[in-house]
Amino acid sequence: MVSPAMLKGMNTEVYGEGHPFGDPSWYQAYNTPYYNDTHKQFRKLMREYVDEHIMSNVHDWDEKGTIPKEMYLEAGKQGTLALCIGRPWPEKYFGPSPWGFEPDYFHELIMYDEMSRTGSVGFQWGIAGGTTIGLPPVYHHGSEELKNRVMPPCVKGEKVCCLAITEPTAGSDVANLKCTAKLEGDFYILNGEKKWITNGIFADYFTVACRTGKPGVGGISLLLVEKGMEGLECRKMKCSGAWSSGTTYITFDDVKVPKGNLLGKEGKGFQYMMQNFNHERFAFCAMSTRFARVCLEDSLKFASKRKTFGKTLIQHPVIRWKVAEMARMVEATHNWLEWITFQLKTMPKIEAMLKLGGHTALCKVQCTKVMEYCAREAAQIFGGLSYSRGGQGEKVERLNREVRAMAIPGGSEEIMLDLGVKQSTKLAQMAKMFAEAAPQAQQAKM
Repeated sequence: MVSPAMLKGMNTEVYGEGHPFGDPSWYQAYNTPYYNDTHKQFRKLMREYVDEHIMSNVHDWDEKGTIPKEMYLEAGKQGTLALCIGRPWPEKYFGPSPWGFEPDYFHELIMYDEMSRTGSVGFQWGIAGGTTIGLPPVYHHGSEELKNRVMPPCVKGEKVCCLAITEPTAGSDVANLKCTAKLEGDFYILNGEKKWITNGIFADYFTVACRTGKPGVGGISLLLVEKGMEGLECRKMKCSGAWSSGTTYITFDDVKVPKGNLLGKEGKGFQYMMQNFNHERFAFCAMSTRFARVCLEDSLKFASKRKTFGKTLIQHPVIRWKVAEMARMVEATHNWLEWITFQLKTMPKIEAMLKLGGHTALCKVQCTKVMEYCAREAAQIFGGLSYSRGGQGEKVERLNREVRAMAIPGGSEEIMLDLGVKQSTKLAQMAKMFAEAAPQAQQAKM
């Protein structure tokens, strides 16, 4: 028997259903240095909203290929869209935080984590994708006129902004973009194509990377293109998954974009994109890790009730081995994700840009590979139920289709791995140089 005296001083606070590995460890009575009462408050709010309004609807929305407009308005009203654009909180364009506290990156992590319990990449990217990656360049580099006009309706869910970088012949190789914009008087004349653009089919604003100058990264700029501009055409693409996210093929045919829609300065577009990549990949990591956990949790629940050869699946050692492999990968990955979140929270932006590019790149590879592994193993555990849309295996079947929607966008594995090694090497060399210079500088002072 466990007496109250034995429990004194122990953390016994459990939140959620309590399935082993079904939630991050701080939900399950483990100590954490990262979260406080505001995070617990926000966790409760997000979980209740997802369970009541979203969880039972995502399958239908995915099958229909669209999410109701009222969901965007509700997400805007709640403040979750404003939370998507990173820090600081955009009070000028939204108003004060609706929760009574200034949110940090851990609140944003909780938001992505809880919403990803739906096991739907389409829903996540449909609601938050364009805002997360398309709106920050406007927030940080747009003119005051542009921000005052674009930011409020976007963070309130009234309008949608998407990011248009990828082209049919240029994905991770951003420096090789072929879309061009030539300045003629008061307008840029934009021509080219963009492909696999999340939210594009229902977007009101398009943050477009285009070539305004010389070849290479120094000739790239960002323009904000607006729905209704003559020569802009959008065609919804048919993809393996993420059906409700509005993946789009876009063409620009002599689109006249006002000079005032230039974001920041000409030729600085690549730099602006790099500034946003850490935050974009952080979002990818948060979603992918929970998607992997969904596969793990659903597998464990299913294996505890499904019987074969007179035993439940979980009584078979080979199935326990599969669950254990998933669990060790998910738990290790989530701990790395929390470490990166802490760095984002505590580092000045310039320091985070300098130090975290390689880490977020490598973590994205880790998270999406773990998601892929867990989706595959969960499908084995569910058997035929993971091959049919809807029903008990709904989330596992969908996530199996949607692995590539997380692994390729935001930087393919090969590019991310190379970037991670190169940046870590450069940082090590810089650290060594500073360490060697410090004694000399101290001696000079003496």
